[in-house]
Amino acid sequence: MNFSEAIETTWNFFRQGGFFMFLLGVCSLAGLTVILMKSIGLTRSKILPEKLGGEVERFEEHLEAGTLGSLQTEFAREENSLSRLCSVALRNAGRTQGEVQEAVQSSAREEIVKMNAGMSVLEVVITISPLLGLLGTASGLVTAFADFDDKENIRTGIATALSTTIVGIAITVPAVIAQSIFSRKIELFSARLEVLLGRVVSACHQHVFFRDKEK
Repeated sequence: MNFSEAIETTWNFFRQGGFFMFLLGVCSLAGLTVILMKSIGLTRSKILPEKLGGEVERFEEHLEAGTLGSLQTEFAREENSLSRLCSVALRNAGRTQGEVQEAVQSSAREEIVKMNAGMSVLEVVITISPLLGLLGTASGLVTAFADFDDKENIRTGIATALSTTIVGIAITVPAVIAQSIFSRKIELFSARLEVLLGRVVSACHQHVFFRDKEK
């Protein structure tokens, strides 16, 4: 089979699905867009760079030694979630620990919402793709058995039923895998951010407390 024949065969396969195949195509496009978007957005460099995370772990040491200059510059750039949240913590360092935690938690919720952007679309694709496949199957079977004397009608109806089922499952499987991977990454990033920000808030509060006590 040459290339043109392969294209024609593929086109006929999707054409046999009719209207339901068009809807499945829309689902496929939406799912692929979200997967690409999350693959680019949910990277360590955009959420929690490894080098910056290591520096934040030693935040208290930097604070006591008075070497926060480079870290503050990095935070001010706000190029990733960790730097943005640490910047919020430093801007509120003069307040009570409860107020600082509240400010950081509010910003953290916003960051988590950004990390989850598009996941609801992926969930919809996972839910409706197999259902559309089943609808195509039911529609094709109705067409197939509407007239037993018309063999061409039966062939077309069965082809429609099988093609939509196959495509519906083919869309759902990678979407489920992608959702699982992205959800796990979001969970890990969120937990790590919580730990690091807890250290920053605690260090800022203790530093201000002891500085005020010395005065």
